[in-house]
This record gives sequence, C-alpha cells and structure tokens, in this order.
Amino acid sequence: MKSRRRSLGVVLGCVVGLLQAARVRAAGPYTDDLSKCLVKQTSEADKTLLVQWMFAMATLHPAVKSMSAISEAQRTEISRKTAEMMQRLLTASCQSEAQQALKYEGNAAIEASFNVLGQVAARELFSNSQVAAGLSDLTKFVDTEKLKAALQTK
Repeated sequence: MKSRRRSLGVVLGCVVGLLQAARVRAAGPYTDDLSKCLVKQTSEADKTLLVQWMFAMATLHPAVKSMSAISEAQRTEISRKTAEMMQRLLTASCQSEAQQALKYEGNAAIEASFNVLGQVAARELFSNSQVAAGLSDLTKFVDTEKLKAALQTK
C-alpha cells in the first residue's frame, strides 16, 4: 500500500509540475540533476507532445472550452502518449536521477523537475516564429504612452 501511495505521489508530482510550469521554486541538487536529465532526454517530439498535452488540458477550462475542437478521443490519446513518455523518463532514461531525487528530496523533486521540463517545452512553443508574430500583435493594441506614464517612477 505504501509503494502504491508513493507511486501515485510521483505521478501527481509529474502532472502538477507540468501544469504549473510558470511557477518557480528552489530546488536541491538532486532535483537539479533530475531536471537536467529530463530536459536532455526529451526529444523535440516529446516537447511537442508536452505542449499538446498542456493545451489539451487547458481547453477543459470553461473559459476556453468553446474555443477548441479537441475531441475526448484526441485528449485521451494525448494523455496516454504523455503518460508513456513520463514513465519512460522516470523508469529508464532518468531512473537513477529520479531515484536519488525521491530519496533525498521527496515527491516535490519530481514536481519541480517536470516544472522545469514544462517551462522548456513552453519556451520552445513561444519561440516559434508564427507564435511570436501572433504575440507581437498584442502591441498593436497597447497605448505605450499611457503605459509609460503610468509606470514611470517619480
């Protein structure tokens, strides 16, 4: 029972880490080693899958649900593939780093390490030239003079 609970904690740590990719927290040396391993051992396809998974999960929120055409079957398939990738990373590619991080820093190390991986995947998403061009459209609607005046310190 204790082993099953710990496994559930690891899985939840992975999921929470990925979903809270914008959050920064202090990491210990074993978490750092696991984070580096996760980033190094993920392919471009893995990072693309992570971005797809984060997007698919975000579309469940009522505020954006109507803006997406992701079917339940697609969401399920993306989740299955993401779970397989996470399992591969923790049980094969980065097994020793994961064991050490869990042993010395607990389940929070898994969460923090997947947080880093999520940040890397998101950074790559936003560095895409088409996404960057879309983001720059925002500046068309910002009154820079008003913003400058409001943020100027006296």
